[in-house]
Amino acid sequence: MKKNFNFLMVFAIAASMLASCSKSEGESSAKAEKEDLPLVEVETANNETVDQLSEYTATVEAYKTNNIMSNSGCRIKRLLVDVGSHVAAGQTLVILDDVNIATQSAAIDQQRIQLANAKRDLERAKQLVTIGGGTQQTVDQLQASYDAQVRAIESSRRSLSTMSENTVLTSPISGVVTQRNFQAGDLPSGQPILVIEQQNPLKVVVAVNESEMANVKQGMPVGVSFDTYPGESFSGHVSLIHPTVDVNTRTFQVEVTIENRGDKVHSGMFARVQFNFGRNTSIVVSDRAVQKQIGSGVRYVYTLEDNGTVKFREVETGRHMGNRYEIKGGLTPGMRVVTKGHTRLTNGCKVDIAKK
Repeated sequence: MKKNFNFLMVFAIAASMLASCSKSEGESSAKAEKEDLPLVEVETANNETVDQLSEYTATVEAYKTNNIMSNSGCRIKRLLVDVGSHVAAGQTLVILDDVNIATQSAAIDQQRIQLANAKRDLERAKQLVTIGGGTQQTVDQLQASYDAQVRAIESSRRSLSTMSENTVLTSPISGVVTQRNFQAGDLPSGQPILVIEQQNPLKVVVAVNESEMANVKQGMPVGVSFDTYPGESFSGHVSLIHPTVDVNTRTFQVEVTIENRGDKVHSGMFARVQFNFGRNTSIVVSDRAVQKQIGSGVRYVYTLEDNGTVKFREVETGRHMGNRYEIKGGLTPGMRVVTKGHTRLTNGCKVDIAKK
C-alpha cells in the first residue's frame, strides 16, 4: 500500500513538472513569434484645410524688346549709349553718317530748278493758246510733264525725310541697353545696332498643367520669388492666358507680369511662380508615412487593418507642407497609416504596434 502511494506521488510530481514545462515552452514560443513581427508606429489620417498652391519654374523675360536698326545704308557716325545704359523713350541712341542725305538733298534742289522751268514753259503754252499761237495738245503734254515732276519731288522729299529719320535713331521705349553689335565707323547690316529691353515691369511665361486651366484667371495675383533673393517675394499678376494646350506636354502658357521693385530683377533670371487657387479640405498625413516606389514615381502608404495586418495602398500626393503631405487620392479619413518601420513590411503581413 505504501508502495502504491509513493508511486502515485512520483507520477503527480512528474505530471506537474511536464505541464509546467509545456506551458513555459508555449509562452516562450508565443513570445518569440510576437517578437518576430515587424514593429511599426502608426497615425490616423485626418482632414485639414489646405491652401491650394501650385508652384512652377520659369525664366524672366523683358516686358518689351526693341531692335534698333537702320535701312539707310549709312555708316555709324556716333554711338551715344553702351550696354547697361538706361534710356528713356524718344532718347537719341545712334547718329549715322549723312553723306547720302546731302546727295539726296542736292538732287532735290536740281529737281526744283527743272520744275520751275517746266512751270514757265507750261504758262507760255497756255498764253499762246489764248492768242491763237499754240495748240491745246502742247499744253496738255506740258501739263502732264509738270505733274510728273511734282510727284517726283514729293517722292524725293519723303525719301529724304525717311533717310533723315534713319540717320538719327531714337528709342521707342524706356529700358536698358542689353546688346551692342557694332562700333562707330561700322556699316551695320544683318544684326540690330542695339537691343533695348523694358525691364520694369518684367514678365515670365509659365507652362501650367492643363488640369489647372479652369483655375487660372486673367488679372489674378501671383507670387514670384527668386533664389537670388531668398525669403523675398515679388508681386505679379496674370496678364495673358494662351488659348491652346501643347499636345506633347499637356500644358498651356500663362504670362505673368512682375513689378520690378528696386530694379533688382533682370531678364534671364530663374523664377519660382506660385499660384494660389484658394483652400480645400484634404487628407493630411506625416511625410514619413509616404514612401516612393523604387524605379517609378509611384507614392504609397501602408495602412493598418482591423485584423492586425498592413495593406499596400497607392496614393496621389498634393502639396508637401513642411513635414506633412496632402493626400488627394488613395486614403479616406480615419485610416491608420504606418509612419515608422517600413523596412520589413509586405502587403498583408502581420505587425506589432509600438507603444508611444
